Amino acid sequence: MFTGLVEKTQSDRDAAMRAMFRARKEVFVDLLKWDLPVLDGRFELDQFDNPDASYLILVDEDGAHRASARLLRTDQPHLLGDIYPHLCAGPVPTGPHIREITRFCLDRHQSALSRRIARDQLVTALCTYALSAGISEYTGVAETSWFDQVRRFGWECKALGPAVRVEGRWLVGLHILIDEETPDRLRRGGVYETASLALHAPAARELVQ
Repeated sequence: MFTGLVEKTQSDRDAAMRAMFRARKEVFVDLLKWDLPVLDGRFELDQFDNPDASYLILVDEDGAHRASARLLRTDQPHLLGDIYPHLCAGPVPTGPHIREITRFCLDRHQSALSRRIARDQLVTALCTYALSAGISEYTGVAETSWFDQVRRFGWECKALGPAVRVEGRWLVGLHILIDEETPDRLRRGGVYETASLALHAPAARELVQ
């Protein structure tokens, strides 16, 4: 397996983006019943899918979507800072070296084992990308059940404040520290697994119109 980020053709990147937006709709709208905007009945996009967003997308040998995550700059509008600042007991962490992880999506068309492997590979990719791009911290918003999983991966992860009930869901703001020791921490946590993936940040809405 390749441990870095794979360069794809523009056509491959565009196809991967469309597949990711379809997968997000299937997971977050169809399965989890989140009230989110859907474009053309097929693609889940919101106001944060803009040219400032970037995406890590895990694909198989045929280019099919397996897992993905959206990364938002925290010195630009983002979920924690603009919609859920009340999840932070103190100031919302922001800065050029901090990214917010959003839309962590595991494709539904996989076995439970394949989803687990894809999850571990995406977590590893987040670590690998951060170290290569000078990102020292991640933030995010998670339901408490998912936060409990995330903090057991091995990396340094903590809650930014107490859980808050929002529209029937208990949410928590989370903070993850990334440094040179993080890969070894993930290995000890049993989730470090490399994979091939693509990184790109096009103007997302132009791809699906």
